Amino acid sequence: MATLVDTYPNAKDPNSPLDIRPIAGRIGAEIRGIVLSGDLDGPTVQAIEAALVRHKVIFFRGQQHLDNAEHEAFTALFGDPVAHPTVPVAEGSKYLLELDSKEGYAASSWHTDVTFVDAYPKGSILRGITIPEAGGDTLWANGVTAYDELPEPLRQLVNNLWAVHSNDYDYAALLSGNSDTKASSDLVRQHKNVFASTVYETEHPVVRVHPVSGERSLLLGHFIKRFVGLNQADSTRLFQILQEHITKPENTVRWSWQPGDVAFWDNRATQHRAVADFALQRRTLRRSTIAGDVPVGIDGRASRTVRKEKAKEYEPA
Repeated sequence: MATLVDTYPNAKDPNSPLDIRPIAGRIGAEIRGIVLSGDLDGPTVQAIEAALVRHKVIFFRGQQHLDNAEHEAFTALFGDPVAHPTVPVAEGSKYLLELDSKEGYAASSWHTDVTFVDAYPKGSILRGITIPEAGGDTLWANGVTAYDELPEPLRQLVNNLWAVHSNDYDYAALLSGNSDTKASSDLVRQHKNVFASTVYETEHPVVRVHPVSGERSLLLGHFIKRFVGLNQADSTRLFQILQEHITKPENTVRWSWQPGDVAFWDNRATQHRAVADFALQRRTLRRSTIAGDVPVGIDGRASRTVRKEKAKEYEPA
């Protein structure tokens, strides 16, 4: 006999003690009635983590009481917090990354956080501080349902496919929203000299096995440089095909931010991107990340870093 869980992929677990409201049919749920802090009890933390694995991204409204210290304390309930490997931490924090659009641009491209290293974060927790009056939403996509719905020939192909991920890529193509040519050039130089101050290249399986659920998920996003064994032209064409499966509207959820909102996503099974439609409005969020394990493919092989070196200073042509 079919249960509600069988009816659609993002259905709430009827045994969860949390007030969970699924948002989209395949990914995303809001959890109500919880005041986030570092003092949550064990059963609540376990229930939140179970909801995270199930719904892939979970949201909490009305958490304006969180400051940097409480944000960090909440993060630590779910694992070891880690700073970004290249970008300096936000002022007044131990390891939070500030995402601030004060220069009038946003990096808006589908990605999974920090996949250019081997043990990239298991999860990220993003807190809304200053939110545009209109625009600036964030989208998430479900890598598990994307894999499940691949046509069988494509599934057989990706099961044995590996990709090289790197933080050394075309920054100009991703930084949008600033029409001033000189300002855009300065932003590209500044971004690359910080973000790629150390260049990483890591080989990951295109299909990752989730360490908790055992689900198979497509691991792609804009950090992919090429597929192992394919030339650049073939890599680009195949990447576009697979990315379109992950990011089609039916496979995504869209969150409209309010100040004090918190989004917590499973970085092992999702991609996300900001929507850069807010022009010169201020948009400020702070993100924590939780240490992850090294991904394993279907064949049991683990990811490996193949390059890590200091980069030369970048100057636009």
